[in-house]
Amino acid sequence: MKYKVSIFLLILMAFALNAFAQEKLSGLQVMEKVYNRDTGNDMEANLTMTLINSSGDRRVREIKQFLRDFGKVEKRIMFFIKPADVRNTSFMNWSYDDPNKDDDQWIYLPALKKVKRISSDSKGDYFMGSDFTYDDLGDRKPGDDTHKILREEKLSGEDCYVIESIPRDEDYMYSKTVTWVIKGKWIGLKKEFYDEDGDYLKTLHIEEYQNIKGFWILTRVKMDNVQKKHQTIMELTNVKINVGIPANKFTERMMKRGLK
Repeated sequence: MKYKVSIFLLILMAFALNAFAQEKLSGLQVMEKVYNRDTGNDMEANLTMTLINSSGDRRVREIKQFLRDFGKVEKRIMFFIKPADVRNTSFMNWSYDDPNKDDDQWIYLPALKKVKRISSDSKGDYFMGSDFTYDDLGDRKPGDDTHKILREEKLSGEDCYVIESIPRDEDYMYSKTVTWVIKGKWIGLKKEFYDEDGDYLKTLHIEEYQNIKGFWILTRVKMDNVQKKHQTIMELTNVKINVGIPANKFTERMMKRGLK
């Protein structure tokens, strides 16, 4: 009887160890889950961008944002509404599933009445005085970096993987990033950026996320640039998902036209 019980326990242990082995993920697999997290077919929202300098002075910009997933490409367009000095400025980003294709980005400046394509050399520039670069606003593909799980720990009550990502391209603007990824939800709750010299540059904090129609949506994020002593808060409100945004919303013509 004891022999049979021992065999049974050994079988149970083997199943448990096998299940554990199957659940153990690599750093790349974790970041792929973050990249592939479903956020719906399309989304529209109001976006408030708040810029805070070292003295605590604030500048607030109101934006309308639209996003749609076309399968092989995800398109996003942003229209600045307030204040007057940025009104009718627009920005558009197309992110491709093709790992060999970089994002396409454009900005429309009403004073010039011209749509300008963002070159690859300019993607390290900061967007509209914020602490987000043009590259930050695009989708960095998991295969662009090598990923390593540094540890597992709790952050804000959530069980997280801590992932170090090092770019394969030595000329990339960041030497590495470190991301705290919530297990199961696959949200990057916190992300540290290090500059080309390896010095700590800034941190992205996810201050709020909501489950909207079954999708985890980031609704308030803060980028804290410690080198510039400057912060940018982006907050989404009036979020609507799967509303049927038309394909012609994401064009240069619409950038010039603005919101009507």
